[in-house]
Amino acid sequence: MTELANEKLVSVDSHVHFTDEWVKARLPKALHTVWDDANRKAEDYAGKVLRGGQRNLELEDFVDPEASKDPGHFNPEGKLKAMDRDGVYAEVIFPELAGGKIINPQLMGDDWKDVFQGYNNAMADFAAHDPVRLMTAYQLPLYDIDFACKEVERLARERKARCVQLTPFPSDLGLPDFYHERYAPLWSLIEETGLTILNHLDLRASLWDVFRRDPTPQKGIFTALPWAPLAETICMWILTGTLEKYPKMKVLFVEPGLGWLPWFFEALLDPRMHQHYEFPGVKRPPSETFRQQCGATFMYEPRGLADCYRYFGPDCLYWSTDFPHPATCWPNSRQQVVSQFKEAGIPEADRIKITSGNALKTFGLG
Repeated sequence: MTELANEKLVSVDSHVHFTDEWVKARLPKALHTVWDDANRKAEDYAGKVLRGGQRNLELEDFVDPEASKDPGHFNPEGKLKAMDRDGVYAEVIFPELAGGKIINPQLMGDDWKDVFQGYNNAMADFAAHDPVRLMTAYQLPLYDIDFACKEVERLARERKARCVQLTPFPSDLGLPDFYHERYAPLWSLIEETGLTILNHLDLRASLWDVFRRDPTPQKGIFTALPWAPLAETICMWILTGTLEKYPKMKVLFVEPGLGWLPWFFEALLDPRMHQHYEFPGVKRPPSETFRQQCGATFMYEPRGLADCYRYFGPDCLYWSTDFPHPATCWPNSRQQVVSQFKEAGIPEADRIKITSGNALKTFGLG
């Protein structure tokens, strides 16, 4: 598209399938069995407890048939070629199956820290093929804050990390919420290093009850609901005063859906500041904190995009391809960017901010 000929589009949500072989190649041989055993235990628990013996939703249920078979789904050389084909300059890359879900003390005992470092090394080796264009969302554990801080320092120093992914639901792991004082050293360090925190759409533990009750063939009710619990995550960051306490810290919510956000802030969060609710440590309207320290990604959602743009402005919105999931615009991203923003009625200057400028600034790409 001539309108985008010189623009560096940045997708703030793309996915790669880090295979077991890719990960184990970065682990000492003695830990290969630890990795395999943890995977088996996790799948056994998921099958018997979470899914209640019902069929698993396979990766194929969540990917675009063409994109998922492209080499860009599996290896860095292929990823760069897939990006070039799509006209995308840089991407924030999330693992298809987050290692942090199985790398924990319960499944791996005392070996979990070594495995966690190996998993992040696997992500770093992928990014090393082009450290500017490939920005892996490094996993960060919350079980041990001293270890998490050391991992932040290591990734920032050795791997030039730009962002880290945290679970949006620490309480599902039996841990305190983000406002708790145990996290203070970690938030201070993340603020100091300038890393961006990413809370990607995820499955709340309680949502598996819906899975077991969902009678539809592809669990269409279950898969339509993961956005909703992110409302809690947003509140825990903002209404506890945590983000105001760390004013240089930035949190992006990845794949939350946009349409509900203006209503949520306008109808529920901002008015409570003037009612009888008390929020110690909160000095400004929640929507202002969201504008200054948060952000949200989206794929194709022209109406929600238009509503969020009118309510929040352009500076906290981030475009993404969501490669290779069903909603992906790959390999036609540039055409869809033009059509979606035209449909949303967003001026060109602000469109450029949302599709490239915000991400270039947030991740220090120029």
